[in-house]
Amino acid sequence: MNIYLKLFTSFFRMGLFTFGGGYAMLPLLQREVVENNKWATEEELLDYYAIGQTTPGIIAVNTATFIGQKQKGTLGAIVAVLGLLTPSIVIISLLSGVLERAQNYPKVHSALLGIRIAVSALILTTVIQMGKSAIKEVKALLIFLVALVLILVFKTSIVTTVLLGALLGIAFTWRQSNA
Repeated sequence: MNIYLKLFTSFFRMGLFTFGGGYAMLPLLQREVVENNKWATEEELLDYYAIGQTTPGIIAVNTATFIGQKQKGTLGAIVAVLGLLTPSIVIISLLSGVLERAQNYPKVHSALLGIRIAVSALILTTVIQMGKSAIKEVKALLIFLVALVLILVFKTSIVTTVLLGALLGIAFTWRQSNA
């Protein structure tokens, strides 16, 4: 299949079936990008996601841009992003008026609550899988614990947390190479 069509359809499916934002897309990204299409390794996907998290814009769009760029350059990035965004644009255009009127109904409210909870379980499952892939050494576990404390205790911003993680990674590597 033409790689551009494959990029578009893969990201279209992710855009169509992702509820709950960029984090909810993690399981689909992992399956489509790493397992099904082998466009990136799990470590590369983690890197794309980390960079996408720290750059301006929507995480899912940034990640689609990186993957499309890796596959077919700028045009690949554009095609992947268009595939990702098309379902949302169409669905939101069709449902925006209906949802605003319907969200006051108890069954609709309950359904939305259930969707949020299910998406949280999907995110947690993916985070655990990603953690198993990323935390393979003591220094990685230490960086994870520092980042977790910074986020939970000190309410550190995403950018600060990621930058401190990068600095710790550099410091551990520098210390190890000078030992």
